[in-house]
Amino acid sequence: MAKLPLNQEQIDRVKDLARTVADDVQRFFSRHSSISVERTVLRLYGVDGVDGEGIPLPNRLVDLWREDNDISSGISRSFARAVLTSGKDPQTTAELICRGKITFNGPNKFSDDAIKEKEGELVKRAVAALDATRKRKLEKIEKHPLPKQPWRYLIVATGNVYEDRIQARSAVMAGADIIAQIRSTAQSLLDYVPYGPTTEGFGGTFATQANFRIMRDALDEASEDQGRYIRLVNYSSGLCMAEIAACAALEDLDILLNDSMYGILFRDINMKRTFIDQYFSRLICSRAKIIINTGEDNYLTTADAIDQAYTVTASQLINEAMARNALLTDDLLGLGHAFEINPQIENAFLYELAHAQLARQLFPEVPLKYMPPTRYKSTDIFYSHAQDTLFNLASVLTGQGIHLAGILTEAIHNPFMQDRYLSLRSIDYVFNIARGLGDEIEFKRNGFIAGRARQVLDETESFLKSIHETGLMEAISRGQFAGISRPVGGGKGLDGVFEKGPAYSNPIMERLEEDGVLHE
Repeated sequence: MAKLPLNQEQIDRVKDLARTVADDVQRFFSRHSSISVERTVLRLYGVDGVDGEGIPLPNRLVDLWREDNDISSGISRSFARAVLTSGKDPQTTAELICRGKITFNGPNKFSDDAIKEKEGELVKRAVAALDATRKRKLEKIEKHPLPKQPWRYLIVATGNVYEDRIQARSAVMAGADIIAQIRSTAQSLLDYVPYGPTTEGFGGTFATQANFRIMRDALDEASEDQGRYIRLVNYSSGLCMAEIAACAALEDLDILLNDSMYGILFRDINMKRTFIDQYFSRLICSRAKIIINTGEDNYLTTADAIDQAYTVTASQLINEAMARNALLTDDLLGLGHAFEINPQIENAFLYELAHAQLARQLFPEVPLKYMPPTRYKSTDIFYSHAQDTLFNLASVLTGQGIHLAGILTEAIHNPFMQDRYLSLRSIDYVFNIARGLGDEIEFKRNGFIAGRARQVLDETESFLKSIHETGLMEAISRGQFAGISRPVGGGKGLDGVFEKGPAYSNPIMERLEEDGVLHE
């Protein structure tokens, strides 16, 4: 593929700067945990369901535990002791605690060694479940190989999981490789994971473990019918980031929207809470072999795609560094960017190629997630379709990994299946006729595209230096990403953050950190 004449030493410098920024944040969240992390521990230990009032058992247990226990120690050891007390499995133990039959603070009849041994048993079960999902997905891919990149990514978003299932099957028959089940509007602000299948949502379908299972089963059937593996996407973001990652892993999901800053900027979730939760969620994704999709494309919905291009590149670099700290490998990094330059600007397509090719060369082995034009879509569906066609060309030319289908009715309504079908036809047409175009061209060393890419890289380096001096949290508070300012101590969920004490125990996290990524 054609390559831009970039300075490798400069690329190394910006990656080092991003690592330094990420490591600084890592030092903070390595000393802290959150209530959602503790609920995730319970879910991985096998706790699920709701109580008589419809409250998810992980929430109920953490609330009961916080009433009379030192939160700084974490819930793992207390729950292991409760399991010993009950003599039952984790699910039954959770139900007994919720009914008041046993408590976290009953007479302690067990030694520290016995409690630690029980914790070890619970961790072994949890890690085995994550290993099993990884193995199942690899077996499916061996049976039904993945298509060539860019993979065609299509959205379903009816609010009803059973309707989503129908639309997903239709999309696969029309050629989609990846199905994204869009989550109900503002679910990221719920501090709990809804339970069971759902049939009503707002702009999407609630992310629940039961809904994940329904969709995964449908796509497994579609994979058999079509002879290629179909991936399933959902969202691991918001106040339940790690919990949803656990639910998704248990149901064999393949990709999760999981960005280090999206929830902070666009949902006003406290940045400390977000960074803590995203680290544990990414450890889970790493072990379960779930690709993360980051959300840099969202910056360009509020900031100019030319003036602020360097913030996208800087965020990609920071997301990469944070992901590496959480042991994610290149094949799991769906770093995001978007085709969002004002089409009225002369040579807009050349700018787009510069940005897309820069991302491709900075991250040569990752399945880049490329978003279609949305900001400048109009009700003129023919013009919108033309924009999407050029987006398709940019994607195949620069070798993107995950290609989100642009829809001609983007600015009018939630797309119909026929709209999606037309989108896929355009993608197939362009990908087919231009598949090898990137191997046939060269970029002029002093041409417009190369010059633009070097300019963005220079601006990115300068920006990362400033972040290195102030710290990422301060940079966010100053509104340096997407033009949105969020105070360090503001936003939703801060009350769920706590500092780890000397007795803190989260042996699942420790095990995932110690083992690293397992190679088959």
